[in-house]
Amino acid sequence: MLINSTFPVIIRLGDAQLTLHAVTEVLSFFVAYRYYVYLKRRSGDAISSENRLWIILGATIGALLGSRLVGGMENFPALLNSTHPLTYLYLNKTILGGFLGGIWGVELVKLAIGEKRKSGDLFVYPILLGLIIGRIGCFSMGVHEETYGLPTSSFLGMDLGDGLMRHPVSLYEIVFLLLLWMGLKQCEKRLDLSEGALFKLLMIAYFCFRFLLDFIKPHYTWPIGLSTIQMVSLVGLLYYLPDMIKPRRLIKTAYA
Repeated sequence: MLINSTFPVIIRLGDAQLTLHAVTEVLSFFVAYRYYVYLKRRSGDAISSENRLWIILGATIGALLGSRLVGGMENFPALLNSTHPLTYLYLNKTILGGFLGGIWGVELVKLAIGEKRKSGDLFVYPILLGLIIGRIGCFSMGVHEETYGLPTSSFLGMDLGDGLMRHPVSLYEIVFLLLLWMGLKQCEKRLDLSEGALFKLLMIAYFCFRFLLDFIKPHYTWPIGLSTIQMVSLVGLLYYLPDMIKPRRLIKTAYA
């Protein structure tokens, strides 16, 4: 097996070759799911197996639709000028839209099946692990996928394949996700969190991060001065606004 050191990173197996991104995209889902199964077996699940399956189905369908819709809207003029808009929507996806669509998909399913328990906490660390693996793949594509940053004179700048020193935003996100993982673990240790609070903290932190990150990424800017990702981030933060205004909703009892 040979792996090249340029962008995009290609894995060669004999006569066959794959991008590292294609490998990590599949691996991220597989590893994240296996980690979820492990955590479920270790800590148990207050939600019945049948309802949990419905919730996962709702999350999957919602994430699929949300990721494509928001991904297609990232470059709205390109979508309008596309001769095959449905194909364009299918080929463009974004994690942020997947999160928002998944959240709403879950809430609709829970409403339909009458499930009252919060269901997100069990997915928090598998989501983080899957994102980290996925962003390694995004970084390996350099400028050949729209997950790179603007040119910069900062010492953090890297040549991602076009001869310009750019913000390696995928690496920034990996660092952020690792720090967030550690921060959430500390919250679990030091705070008596309410059911569902861990997932809410993950989403609030990630929506804030992606809103800020887009300031150093090339993107289509809407007349209000924001990108699609930034507007979707604000929608997500608005959804969790009650918890941000009253953080005590997330905590039952604090202890040292």
